[in-house]
Amino acid sequence: MTTNTRHTGVRPPATQRAQEARREREARYEEELARGLRAADPCAFTAIYRRWGSLVHTMATRSLGDTHEAEDVTQQVFLGAWRGRDGYHPERGPLGGWVVGITRRKIVDALAARTKRLTVLDTVAHDAGGRRPGAGAPEDVLDRVLLVDALSRLPRGQREVLCLAFYEDLTQAQIAARTGLPLGTVKSHTRRGLLRLREGIEQGRAEEHAA
Repeated sequence: MTTNTRHTGVRPPATQRAQEARREREARYEEELARGLRAADPCAFTAIYRRWGSLVHTMATRSLGDTHEAEDVTQQVFLGAWRGRDGYHPERGPLGGWVVGITRRKIVDALAARTKRLTVLDTVAHDAGGRRPGAGAPEDVLDRVLLVDALSRLPRGQREVLCLAFYEDLTQAQIAARTGLPLGTVKSHTRRGLLRLREGIEQGRAEEHAA
């Protein structure tokens, strides 16, 4: 009596060999990318971004629920991978796992920053208006909305500097080191950004009262 291998659940040897060969090719390619990354090869870094960029963005979007914030996290992940490339050790695990590990840490950082947001908004709104409305007051809600809107309208450089200062509690020197900007530029972005935030909140209040 003959046995039909299609019903036994046993894979034909050719299929197994093909899958093993594919895994070996992927492993060798990942090793090449890892060597290129550690050698600061821009082409290798571009390939790494293309290989894992979608995965990183998907993980961030699912965790944060915001595509714009996920884009920022994705940029931070690959910037962190580039700057921290000397910290990757192949013997500790594959390159993809290392990138995923960075992604998880950056997501945790983003979520932690989010928990500080209401306190930060209250602080800046208080500085802008010289008062702090009672918790849950309509004015308090309005200030929050106005501040978020004003922050979103800032030039990217000013917004990035203020977010690093407020949400991650970085000093201006730390922001300069993180972003690569001159310290004078960081100070200028901070000063101008805060001024524009205050102006935006005050203008929004005036428009609301005039409505």
